Amino acid sequence: MSAESESSDDSFESSNPTPIGVKLGSTRTVLRYLEADADEMTTVRTLTCLALYEDAITGEEKALFGEQAAAEYPDRVEYMLRSGLPEDDDRAELAGRFFRELLSANGVPQDSAVVYAVPTMENDDGLENLTEVIESSNIGAHTMRAYPESLCGAIPAMGDGVEAVSDVFISVNMGSTNLEACAYRRGDQLVPFSTGSVTGNDVDRRIVANVEEETQGRVHVDLTTAREYKETHGNVGNFEPFSDVIQQPGGGSHEFTISDSVVDALDWYLDAAVDEVANEFLPELANDYMKVYQLSLGNDIALTGGMACIPGLPEEFERRLCEELDRDVSVVVPAEPDLAAAEGARRIAEKLADQ
Repeated sequence: MSAESESSDDSFESSNPTPIGVKLGSTRTVLRYLEADADEMTTVRTLTCLALYEDAITGEEKALFGEQAAAEYPDRVEYMLRSGLPEDDDRAELAGRFFRELLSANGVPQDSAVVYAVPTMENDDGLENLTEVIESSNIGAHTMRAYPESLCGAIPAMGDGVEAVSDVFISVNMGSTNLEACAYRRGDQLVPFSTGSVTGNDVDRRIVANVEEETQGRVHVDLTTAREYKETHGNVGNFEPFSDVIQQPGGGSHEFTISDSVVDALDWYLDAAVDEVANEFLPELANDYMKVYQLSLGNDIALTGGMACIPGLPEEFERRLCEELDRDVSVVVPAEPDLAAAEGARRIAEKLADQ
């Protein structure tokens, strides 16, 4: 298991740094840590967005982040990691401001060993910007390292500790901006695969189009509303139609019922995700590492990321993947798939802090 980057302050001596796991995501950012003498794990979870505004009295530029920024400034809020990484200097600067505001508002311990999860993407500039955003912050005074998001996310799916690091398995990360798959052999990343053509964001866009079609053009919802429909009502195999109300131009309201829009979008996602894993990633793995391919399909496949939170989706992914491969495979999901990467990173940080 090799870290992608490492930094530490040799002059800083601490016998008990706080292990912190960080996932700076395209839609949401998650931090997980357990402070010394604390009884419960601290989970910081917020939308990855920032809104800048001018103080009406002093004229000073101020910032809001997360849900508050999205609610109060929907017209100017910036989601600076929509593609999964801060791709240019402007987005990197906004991401840095967001992260600093987040850390300050939550009093995240500076005396800490930090591990942050990074996506599997061929974007060197974006990865370098992400590294700079996190490593230039005031946390991680003891240790700062990066590990693949698909490894971090698999750790809580496969045990109470970091057992996954000593195993041979496949991890599939179902995120907002990418579908990632990778084989791991005792922590080593083999045949990393990533595609932006099958994503949670694509599901949101399809829900928008589906709602318009299902209501015969009478209702138009935005992407935020579509995401809320997906997260609140999404269910594979046990979906229940739901109603919503919109205000009509000129006054009055219109109530409508959603029966197929969410289900159809999820059905597309499942077919597309299974196709990418079964017909793109797995053949490449078999070609390069046949024994690892055989061993990993005999073990549980770890399924993580926001889309894995949707009830019934992991089970249906398993069923369709078995059908596509014409063999039995087993999928395992962490208790909280959307927090899994940060939790896995925290567990690695805990091991590093003990060294």
